[in-house]
Amino acid sequence: MTALTAANQLTLLRMLLIPAFVILVIYGYLGWALVVFVTAGVTDGLDGLIARLSGQKTSLGAWLDPMADKLLLVTTFIVLTLPGLNLANRLPTWLTICIISRDIVIVLTVAIVNLAIGPRTFRPSIYGKTATATYIVTAVAAMLFNYLGYHSVIVDAGIYASLAITLISSFHYIWHARRIIDAPETSV
Repeated sequence: MTALTAANQLTLLRMLLIPAFVILVIYGYLGWALVVFVTAGVTDGLDGLIARLSGQKTSLGAWLDPMADKLLLVTTFIVLTLPGLNLANRLPTWLTICIISRDIVIVLTVAIVNLAIGPRTFRPSIYGKTATATYIVTAVAAMLFNYLGYHSVIVDAGIYASLAITLISSFHYIWHARRIIDAPETSV
């Protein structure tokens, strides 16, 4: 089976949409940036659906899909944090730093555990999935209200919800990693 399946091509398209999104936000085409972001989101849903329905799940797709998701969200939060873009709903720097730090800690923890005690499976938790969904809703709300040109309390709520789920999912991940380390003979 070829690794460059239709699902993987959609994932690559999502990655290619990231620079377009950044350019559109920086140059003030906020409506088009929102369209590109939503299009990227649709490709995220479609690639998984196509892979499952066609039986074309690949190891490349298993790596590319979460990487594309992380790149899109991290890039979105960074761009929506940049000063000087005259955004009505600029995301706070501290939130973007917290989200990126969480992702870095997760990647480093997986690497260290796998190197120290051997391969272990870290399945996505409900908290991690909730964090991703919260980040997406916050980003879409920020982009929508930036496009409309006014500050919204919905974005403020999304910012604090994103902070809360970042902390909750981080603590859960640390707890889960500790369980794996304490019981190295079984894969959780």
